Amino acid sequence: MEAQKFIDEKINEIKETVRDGKAISALSGGVDSSACTVLAHRAIGDNLKVVFIEDGLMRENEAQDVVKIFSDLGIEVRVVDAQKDFFSALKGITDPEEKRKAFRSQFYEVFKEEVLKSQATFLVQGTIAADVVETRGGVKTQHNILEQIGIDSQKGYGFRVVEPLKELYKHQVREVAGELGLPPKIYQRMPFPGPGLAARVVGEVTPEKVSMVRKATRIVEEELDSLKPFQAFAVLLNDRGTGLEERKRKFGNILVVRSVESKDAMTAEPTQVPWEILTKISQRITREIPDVVRVAYEITPKPPATIEYI
Repeated sequence: MEAQKFIDEKINEIKETVRDGKAISALSGGVDSSACTVLAHRAIGDNLKVVFIEDGLMRENEAQDVVKIFSDLGIEVRVVDAQKDFFSALKGITDPEEKRKAFRSQFYEVFKEEVLKSQATFLVQGTIAADVVETRGGVKTQHNILEQIGIDSQKGYGFRVVEPLKELYKHQVREVAGELGLPPKIYQRMPFPGPGLAARVVGEVTPEKVSMVRKATRIVEEELDSLKPFQAFAVLLNDRGTGLEERKRKFGNILVVRSVESKDAMTAEPTQVPWEILTKISQRITREIPDVVRVAYEITPKPPATIEYI
């Protein structure tokens, strides 16, 4: 694939599709939605409305960082605070697939309101090839594959879907994003699940559990930065274990650290992390997150495991 040729073709396609209409993009800050948003903005300019849905399940300071990065690119991003709605939608749900469905349903409920406000008739979405393959193959439901809830039913939302990256895999999207002028902080960043940190909480999702995973994931990313893994994060298990604090028994949480190497996310191998780094990660997590008493490192490849836990 020649990145610049692809960009030129997709800009022309978006222009021809949207014409004088208005489009809306739900920007998450990941490389897929970021590249998609810049492509659409180059094609139709201010006829593209960009929103960042703050669901309470993102990385630390994600909304502020994304707004700043895109402001520097001349693209205005409006932040929609829907944290309470998402946690309410996820309350009491423990099944992985049901959590994904609840997230997806809430996402489109919030997004429907933004579509109505913007009067957009087109949705520009960062679906990539792996999303389509894994959803159709039954691996897991991706929240951005509309056919899973019936594309015809989306007529009620008032938009048509534009997916300029649908035939590309992650490494190709990174190439396009770099050619578009996005900063390395965006095009080199690790993949992040559609349901956010809800995908890294086994069992019911609560603000307290998400806070632990958010802090732990930051530590993992910081300590593994020199290795540049494809994806690295922390997962909070539903089990608990016994630890020690000031020579007294303490019953607390168990976190699993996962880091993998991959090219297209279709297969993955565990990162061979030096023992010293794993030790430091464990020490930092248990010190900086007092409710965690045990840290484990997972070495299962994909397949048989998936990269994320839900």
